Amino acid sequence: MATAFKSLVAVIFISAMSFQSCFVNANFYADTYFSWGAEHSYIFGNGEDLNLVLDNVAGSGVQTYNSYLFGSIEMLIKLVPGNSAGTVTAYYLSSTGDYHDEIDFEFLGNSSGEPYTMHTNIFTQGKGNREQQFKLWFDPTVDFHNYTIHWNPHAVVWFVDSIPIRVYRNYKSERIGFPDQQGMQVYSSLWNADNWATQGGLVKIDWSCAPFTAGLRKFNARACKWNGPVSIYQCAFPIYANWWTSPVYKQLSWDQQGKLKWVRDNYMVYDYCTDYERFSWLMAPECSKPQY
Repeated sequence: MATAFKSLVAVIFISAMSFQSCFVNANFYADTYFSWGAEHSYIFGNGEDLNLVLDNVAGSGVQTYNSYLFGSIEMLIKLVPGNSAGTVTAYYLSSTGDYHDEIDFEFLGNSSGEPYTMHTNIFTQGKGNREQQFKLWFDPTVDFHNYTIHWNPHAVVWFVDSIPIRVYRNYKSERIGFPDQQGMQVYSSLWNADNWATQGGLVKIDWSCAPFTAGLRKFNARACKWNGPVSIYQCAFPIYANWWTSPVYKQLSWDQQGKLKWVRDNYMVYDYCTDYERFSWLMAPECSKPQY
């Protein structure tokens, strides 16, 4: 048994060493395709730029050819300007099926002059209801800002312009779900969600403001490519190529923790872990665990 185990470890190690896990400076032409609404979107700038468009006919969405397990997924996004009420610009990772994993950024539009709501969520084995929402400390429609999902065997961290806004730690040893068994594709879309997005659906889309356009730029997937179940071991193996497994990424630095606290103290507007009425005081088990 010991000999067999050592042989298995050696095979995994060799496979991981030979595995090309990092993809840097991905290209919209080469790495994504339009899953819907291609006639409402366009790629330009040698594949580094993409505009998603929503009008009264349809919205639009793209997704990557590849799926990933662990790494850092970055996107520069400039959100719909002006009266964006009822629109949602989504940027997220997701696997498929009823028991899918998912990590979300969603930007809920609002009436002119009012701030966007940045909605985050995470699903494990098809279970979500882990929403946290924030107002942004800048106007996200004036320029591009970096939105990054950093994901490793220890935690998921959401970043905005290199500032951590949320952490979800791995407590699988305590039977709390964590997304580490399924590869996820990268998705982005712009769509009509005026039945819920703005003030709970009270404010509808003003189609006289259409078409609505969200800009995406310099998609970057520094991540481990999913090659089936063997990737569960390959992508988590602590080797140099799997840089996200380095001890430095196991926990936020003191500086990052300070920035996280600043965001959450000043800009957080909803936390599922404090919505006792919604969950009848039966709170998710991770809510009582340290996340940072």
